[in-house]
Amino acid sequence: MTGPLAGWLWRGYLRRHLGIIAVAVLLMAVEGGMLGLLSWIIKPMFDQVFVAGDRGAVVWVGAAVFGIFLARAIAGFGQRVLMMGVGQRVSAALQADMLRHMLRLDSAFFQDNSPGTLIERVRGDSLAASTIWAVVFSALGRDAVALLSLFAVALSIDWLWTLIAVAAAPVLMLPMVALQRWVRRSTRRAREAAAGLSTRLDETFHGIDTIKLNTIETREAERYADRLGGFVEAQVKSEAGQAGIPAIMDVVAGIGFFGVLTYGGLQIIDGAKTVGEFMSFFTAMALVFEPLRRIGNVSGAWAAALASLERLHAVFLEQPSILSPSAPQTLRVAPGAADVALDGVEFAYGDQPVLRGAGFVARAGQTTALVGASGAGKSTVFRILTRLADPAAGRATVGGMDVAGLDLADLRGLFSVVTQDAQLFDETVRDNIVLDGDDARLDEVLRAAHVCDFLPNLSGGLGSGAGPRGSALSGGQRQRVAIARALLRDAPILLLDEATSALDAKSEAVVQQALERLSAGRTTLVIAHRLATIRAADTIVVMDRGRVVDEGTHDELIARGGLYADLYRLQFSG
Repeated sequence: MTGPLAGWLWRGYLRRHLGIIAVAVLLMAVEGGMLGLLSWIIKPMFDQVFVAGDRGAVVWVGAAVFGIFLARAIAGFGQRVLMMGVGQRVSAALQADMLRHMLRLDSAFFQDNSPGTLIERVRGDSLAASTIWAVVFSALGRDAVALLSLFAVALSIDWLWTLIAVAAAPVLMLPMVALQRWVRRSTRRAREAAAGLSTRLDETFHGIDTIKLNTIETREAERYADRLGGFVEAQVKSEAGQAGIPAIMDVVAGIGFFGVLTYGGLQIIDGAKTVGEFMSFFTAMALVFEPLRRIGNVSGAWAAALASLERLHAVFLEQPSILSPSAPQTLRVAPGAADVALDGVEFAYGDQPVLRGAGFVARAGQTTALVGASGAGKSTVFRILTRLADPAAGRATVGGMDVAGLDLADLRGLFSVVTQDAQLFDETVRDNIVLDGDDARLDEVLRAAHVCDFLPNLSGGLGSGAGPRGSALSGGQRQRVAIARALLRDAPILLLDEATSALDAKSEAVVQQALERLSAGRTTLVIAHRLATIRAADTIVVMDRGRVVDEGTHDELIARGGLYADLYRLQFSG
């Protein structure tokens, strides 16, 4: 799995920065090579300057040492800046592509994955997966070259000393492999725990009024603390595994230095080796273990990054099932000029049937109301019409044309939707109305939707922030903003889902006037539990347990008796 994941990230994101990466790797090689030169210069420093007392060697040895550190400083600074830029750009591209891909997925994907989980995928996993490459390339460029140059110096002095210094390394490879697997597993659990924490915070802040009104602040804080404990435990295990790998390197270094000091020290006492040779070798081997430690860290960090890569890749493998047809049909509908119909539609959420052969026709330019008990399938009808969900059987049509044969953007462009929970963004009132549409008719729709009535009360007028999920506005104000958005959209078909059910009587009267203006001359479908609001509908469709059981005008349905008459008497019996 590692190869395909690395290849996917390289081909999709890193290869476009190949030139910058090549320059950075070259600078890394310069930085790493300076360690070999530094260990090499130790021999003349000791033998010619300190032992032989050669005054002439002092200047060139000192200048060489300064040059080594200067070159190392410049190369190190340059490669870090370049790789940091690459890492940030790769992270940004990953996040943008991830969100773009997620927005194409079916609504069911967002029902199965909490907002916190998805936020953690977009932000946390993308950052973890992209920044690892700075570490990986550093290991390939700086540390690999450093190791080669240092081992070259060590071997040039004494190959047997070098062999003794690294003799313990093969023995400890098995524990390192085991630690890498541990890191990968524990990191995956830590990322999942982090997603749970994000979800918990999202739900807590979203439901802050409910929490306060039910005085459960302590309960929510403790629930978050419990989840936080699980995350900390998983994260500590991951970090412990990563720390264990360089620790193994230290054990290898300790064994190697013990062997070299024991064997090499006796050779110096016997006169077989000079102090300069030993110090040069000792410096080279001491410096060897630092890049070895970093390479060990890379293996641990790579194992951790793989968990994030796997999570990212899994999302990119998800594909939408609701797509535009390869050869979409063209349907141009003038306002009020299209019938909307369902014909024998079957639909279920999992194993739970919702629509059972539902069928009706909403006539062009008329208002059709859907009524029935909760769970009758009314809201699902809207999802089928707009292809937020596709039926298991039957079909939905607009103007006699199957919605599955239309381009998705064209189909959804036929509808304006106003729901009881007006979906507003944490942007200005103006932005919430216009979205990405044309604002030429903005003043007109502000008056028609009665938004002008409350704008003077907002400190910034149209530029005032709506707040998270529209929380800075009242329920009636949010509904009027949503109606203004629908008016500006000027789509030929209007879907109203309990648009006034959460409002007080005064706000409802104002919003109802705006809705009447909005629905004039359009094909309108209305979902309503409060039957008084739909008495004037041209047709009322009565639904029960996913089936259409009756339809007609209010007077016809009352005269016939049946479910609608029962619901009406129940609401108005008092």
